[in-house]
Amino acid sequence: MNQLINMITRLLMRKLVSKGIDAGFNKASQLGRGQEMPAGEIDDFGNPVKTQKQVRAERRARRQAQGQSGNGGQQAKQAMKVMRRTSRF
Repeated sequence: MNQLINMITRLLMRKLVSKGIDAGFNKASQLGRGQEMPAGEIDDFGNPVKTQKQVRAERRARRQAQGQSGNGGQQAKQAMKVMRRTSRF
């Protein structure tokens, strides 16, 4: 009876930890969204500073040119699943 309770407890804890890790990676991939730098600023070397929208547009264009999709959260989640699977053994 004690083994059954331990097995169920481990199963539930593993699911909770996995969901927590997934939620953390999703939240981490969303950090920085919505933070906008003022346009027209100049850095210490006299170069114009690009806004985050401009930087994102360039990255998006680069990814599309390379044929990659823009879902970093899903890629991180998939990488964590693979790591969890390989570390079980």
